[in-house]
Amino acid sequence: MKGRRIPETITEDELVKIISKTKRNNHKLAFLLGFYQAMRVSEVVNLKLENVDKKQHLIMIKQAKGKKDRHIPIIKPLQINQSGVLHALNKLPINCGERALEIAFKNKAKEVLNKDLHFHTLRHSGATWLLNKKRWDVRQVQRFLGHAKLQTTEIYCHVSPQDLVELEWED
Repeated sequence: MKGRRIPETITEDELVKIISKTKRNNHKLAFLLGFYQAMRVSEVVNLKLENVDKKQHLIMIKQAKGKKDRHIPIIKPLQINQSGVLHALNKLPINCGERALEIAFKNKAKEVLNKDLHFHTLRHSGATWLLNKKRWDVRQVQRFLGHAKLQTTEIYCHVSPQDLVELEWED
């Protein structure tokens, strides 16, 4: 039986490095949504201005994988106007195709981090960040990602050796 390959993830600091070297605002916004909102590339591309409720800090993702709709909160780093994100949300849609975004992220990750990454890495990284850095419960992450099965969410939740070192062990 062949083992399952663990998808690579990036840290928030690595995301910030990528964003700082990205010139196109629509790419910056797409990468931020991929990480902080843990959105699939198809969800980012299909996001429209009318799907964002800034007053309630919610994003309505319509017809995601499995033709399911879901509401997700706009995560705090995006609410505090990082890189003009809330302002940039006014410029939705992204106006970029899925393949173009995938190529843009792959090229920028190679240039900045010297890593061969995929846009979906952002989704895994965001889920991991929510679990380990923001201390969300795995069920909260499951709902946020829109997974029907907890086992699917567990694939997205990675623990690095550094995360284990940072844990406070009690006797």
